[in-house]
Amino acid sequence: MPPQPETRSAGNRPTPLPGTGLEDIGVPGQNYLRDALTSCTDPLKAIEEFQLDNGILLPSLRQMLPLLDLHGVRRLDFHTSVLEELRDRLVSHIETIGQKEGRERDRKLKELLNKSFPLVQVKALRPVVMGILKNTPHIDDKYLRVLVKDRELYNDTDTEVKQQIWKDNQSLFGDEVSPLLSQYIKEKENILFDHQNLTNLFFSPSPKVRRQGEVVQKLAHMIGNSVKLYDMVLQFLRTLFLRTRNVHYCTLRAELLMALHDLEIQDIISVDPCHKFTWCLDACIREKNVDVKRSRELQGFLDSIKRGQEQVLGDLSMTLCDPYAINFLATSAMKILNHIISNEGMARDNTVLVLLLRMLALGLSAWNMIDSQEFKEPKLDPQVVTKFIPALMSLMVDDQVRQLNAKLPPDERESAITIIEHSGPAPDACQAYVQESSVASILSMYYTLHASRSKDRVGLMRILGTLAGCESDRAFEDPFLHFLVSLLVHMGEEFAAEDFCTVVFDEFFSAGLTRDNVTRHLLKLLWYVYPKLPASRLHTLVKALQPSSHQNEAVHRLYDALTERIGNEEAAPAVPVNMDYLESPLMSVPTPAPIH
Repeated sequence: MPPQPETRSAGNRPTPLPGTGLEDIGVPGQNYLRDALTSCTDPLKAIEEFQLDNGILLPSLRQMLPLLDLHGVRRLDFHTSVLEELRDRLVSHIETIGQKEGRERDRKLKELLNKSFPLVQVKALRPVVMGILKNTPHIDDKYLRVLVKDRELYNDTDTEVKQQIWKDNQSLFGDEVSPLLSQYIKEKENILFDHQNLTNLFFSPSPKVRRQGEVVQKLAHMIGNSVKLYDMVLQFLRTLFLRTRNVHYCTLRAELLMALHDLEIQDIISVDPCHKFTWCLDACIREKNVDVKRSRELQGFLDSIKRGQEQVLGDLSMTLCDPYAINFLATSAMKILNHIISNEGMARDNTVLVLLLRMLALGLSAWNMIDSQEFKEPKLDPQVVTKFIPALMSLMVDDQVRQLNAKLPPDERESAITIIEHSGPAPDACQAYVQESSVASILSMYYTLHASRSKDRVGLMRILGTLAGCESDRAFEDPFLHFLVSLLVHMGEEFAAEDFCTVVFDEFFSAGLTRDNVTRHLLKLLWYVYPKLPASRLHTLVKALQPSSHQNEAVHRLYDALTERIGNEEAAPAVPVNMDYLESPLMSVPTPAPIH
């Protein structure tokens, strides 16, 4: 705390009042006034003398004060207004000094701080002290310790000053950052679980829009140009990702880096080894395309990680584990597969596809890599390219044949036997690799989204059931279920058929109903399609979905709202007719050219 007025030791002297700091800089304060009033015979005269000695030293002003009295203006109001005007001008002048550079600036600010800091407890003058602190590049620890100990002073301190406090106080910085991280996760989940939201989808905002969000901008402001604070935030994100497996922390890691890139914080982006890779990937996501130049840049970065630098793979894998990155990589891979089919090529010969699969494998291994601290890029199983992908492409070809056949006149259509061949179970290779390979799982999931977007009933029924056995239950993660349900809502008429319901509810959703999040997504689906369901099917689902006492309160609320709607026989909410807002994985991304 700042030095207090000297304590009087005389036996009959009163104990001094808590100091405001005025006495410390030679200005008579409350202790002086009290002594003057208690040691005099005429208190009114003492007050008058105090006013004359300590009022505004302007001779012409004394003649004007009685005029203010006649107008009913209190002396306190007058002096307060003068104080505020002078204070604001002084703060403005301090800002001007702070914008300069050099030793002279530092000397002036240090001198001003030394003289004024004792007044930090005077609220009317505190903005002056805070203005000096804000513009002082390196604040002495003796001042910082005072600010940390007094919660009121700490709360009034500018972020630029707090940055100097946080550098040596990680727990205090963590207390400031933690609510923002919780807010960020809550905002993501609100989008994913909002049962009334059909158009503002999770993957809709561009990277530029996403990183303009409140939390990302606040974190960027708190970090400023401090590499130490940036490293602390990254460590928080790694720890929370490891503890919760929540991939939104991976998104925040990428968004924060790109927000600092937008602000041109060179001190940080020049030392983050993931910056160039993240910047390049961000540009690809924004443009929905991997061109030849960027393909080479991304591949070159992965190939350039040398022995001793393997730990970079940890942060790199988090960047690629971001759901927006996974969405882009998988979508682009599906687009390339469609292009290969059209040109009768082979997947293993397309170097861009192999690169995308390699990045998918790295992103999908992020949690295991950070947990084990074994920073080694996972090898992409060559059979995913040579066996699984051809099997997946056969499904895509079947879909195209069926669609073409449906457009032909009845007498030119293929025989029933051939049609059955294009609508049977998915190839064994599809089912086997979906259970073993994270990359195969993701590609199957995105093929499912394409079939849903195309309203391809047969194509969807062939693949959806296999997703229940996805490696690590990836098909039950929120971003995928959010997108899938948004697409299934547009296939409402199909839910009148029992075979379709069997695949959607029995083969797929029922396998994940032990998880609260799956229940919430399924309740959202029912919110829109329940009028189409057979009565017995609806009754069975409502009974199966009844939440238990340990389930999330949000599940209870949505379940109660749904059962009330069903009981009142209310019509389902309207579904947008135009599906343009639901991007097709195969239609929205330009086909990348191979790397030569």
